[in-house]
Amino acid sequence: MGVTAESILSDLKSKAFAPVYFLQGEETFYIDQISDYIENNVLNETEKGFNQTILYGRDAPVNIVLTNAKRFPMMSERQVVIVKEAQNIPDINKEVGQKMLCDYLENPVPSTLLVFCHKNKILDKRKALGKLVEKKAVALTTKKLYDNQIPAWVEGYIRSKGFNATHKAVQMLSDSIGANLERLSNEIDKILINYKEPVQIDEHTVQKYVGISKDYNVFELQKALIIKDVLKANRIVNYFEANPKKNPLLPVIAILFSFYSKLLTAHHAKDKSERNLASQLRVSPYFVKDYITALRYYSLSKVVDNIHLIRNADLHSKGIDNASTSEGQLLRELIFRLMH
Repeated sequence: MGVTAESILSDLKSKAFAPVYFLQGEETFYIDQISDYIENNVLNETEKGFNQTILYGRDAPVNIVLTNAKRFPMMSERQVVIVKEAQNIPDINKEVGQKMLCDYLENPVPSTLLVFCHKNKILDKRKALGKLVEKKAVALTTKKLYDNQIPAWVEGYIRSKGFNATHKAVQMLSDSIGANLERLSNEIDKILINYKEPVQIDEHTVQKYVGISKDYNVFELQKALIIKDVLKANRIVNYFEANPKKNPLLPVIAILFSFYSKLLTAHHAKDKSERNLASQLRVSPYFVKDYITALRYYSLSKVVDNIHLIRNADLHSKGIDNASTSEGQLLRELIFRLMH
């Protein structure tokens, strides 16, 4: 298994430090999590004054970064140099800059922790620097999580804090906030800070501290669609229309598209047992029953039609072939057509 954010944090907490950390990729949450830990915990407050340097890529060409990295610590075992927004280092993609970094990687100063926070971009691994970073540094490449990975992440994050959560609470957070891990972690922390002892987080807790309604959310809308509960679906649509800022259309469309796409996969599965469908659809066994129920209410042809309807609604929500219809009206029409 390769380097993960968890393994890096575990080593840092055990004081197993490396001379160079190169954190890169699309999911900035992990980059911030690791760099924040290093910034806050490797040195004590007395040591930080002389031995901790924060640089920003735009203002720090490679020679400035390395000049700081090559200094020796004062009255401390080590020093920390963190380069934030390292993707903006002016010469990091130029031959001279890359050559200087390669030379340093071959012979880093052991008393320095040099940390590159290279966000939303990845070094070209075909070039010497990209290859050497993988060999000589603690290198983490992050990727955005897929929507179907978010509930497991939420559950794991809550568990890492010593708490647990009901399936419904996890799904409410996942569906309402989406794949923004920074916002998800902030909302979860906002809940947990209210408890001195570990408790189980349920839908009432989420409603109280995050402001997501336990009755009027996309999770409950999907439940209503599954069994074609027209009355409940319309009540939720009315709520969404009255609270558009809390319930924007695009995330709702994305979740409905994911649901009917998985339902299409379920229709084509030869083995429709709960265990097999959970594996095929990559959903929790707790939720696979929803898909088994939906198979009874939606024929294969209707599922295909619904995916087409959702795609059209997505285009209309972005102003394509739609001059004046509001988000609430678009959603109302979509929900009606999905069930009829």
